[in-house]
Order: sequence, then C-alpha cells, then structure tokens
Amino acid sequence: MFLENSTLDLILRGLVLGMIALAFVVVQIRFVGLRSLSKMTSFDFVMTVALGSLIAGAAQASEWTGFAQAMLAMVGIFVFQFIVALVRKRSDTVEDALANEPKLLMRDGEVLHEVLATTRVTEEDLRAKLRESNVLDKGQVRAVVLESTGDISVLHGDHLADEMLKDVADRDN
Repeated sequence: MFLENSTLDLILRGLVLGMIALAFVVVQIRFVGLRSLSKMTSFDFVMTVALGSLIAGAAQASEWTGFAQAMLAMVGIFVFQFIVALVRKRSDTVEDALANEPKLLMRDGEVLHEVLATTRVTEEDLRAKLRESNVLDKGQVRAVVLESTGDISVLHGDHLADEMLKDVADRDN
C-alpha cells in the first residue's frame, strides 16, 4: 500500500492506518457526542465493541478498499446509534427493547437468592463486588443493583433514598 519493501510496508501500514482510524473515531465522537462510548444499554456496549473491531480491521487492512469499508462501517454504526438514540427518546417500546431493567440483588443486608438465580449472578460474584466496594459488613449494604449494562452497583451507608432505586425491578423486596 505504501512501500515496496513488505516489512516496512507492514509496519507503516499498521501505524498509519491505525492512527487514522482512531482519529476518525475521535472526530465522529465529537460530532455525535460522548454517549457513543457509554455503556448505558447493551446496544451501546455492542457499539463500543464493534468500533474496536472496526478500528483493528482498518489498522490491518492490506488494501485501500478494506480500509475504506472499515471506515464506512464506522460511519454507519455512528449514524445508526444516533438514530436509535433519537427514537429511544420518543418511543417507550424502543426503549424497553434496548434497555435491560436493573435488578435488585441485595436489600438491607439480605441477599435476594431468587434474583441471583434468574440473573445468573453467583454469591461469589456478589461477595467479590461487596469487597471491591469496601463493604466490611453486609449490614452496611442498603442495596446491590445489577445495572442494565451488566455492572453491579453497591450502595451502602446509613440511609438510602427511595429515588436511588426508582427504576430498579424488585425494589420493594
């Protein structure tokens, strides 16, 4: 693509095409917004993974057509995500289809075993998250939430405002 010497071409291609692809993504994020890289929904997470794959594909392209295809695919993904974000604001049906409902795994120090089973979160996973959040006693835990992104939030302290669990399933357990 760049040089006759295959080794130097390989090195230059990887460096230059990778940098161009990464810069291209940064420019697109500036137009579309930081939400593009968020993990608010599983859709957002899949987009982030797909972008990483497309950047890698662009950096590894051996022909200009392959590079152009990866770059156009990035544009397509950003445009699609932008459209989906607009539709999500206007349609509860689309929002419900794309966003998982957060699940309450633990409330006021009590593990909700039935929710652990349905979400396939083990007690070992739960304990690891509690340790990661510096919980010293389960009695300190007001709530543990499996977020719509797959992240686990641990809320601990003396008091938990009801507003913090407003959109969480099984919050009344």
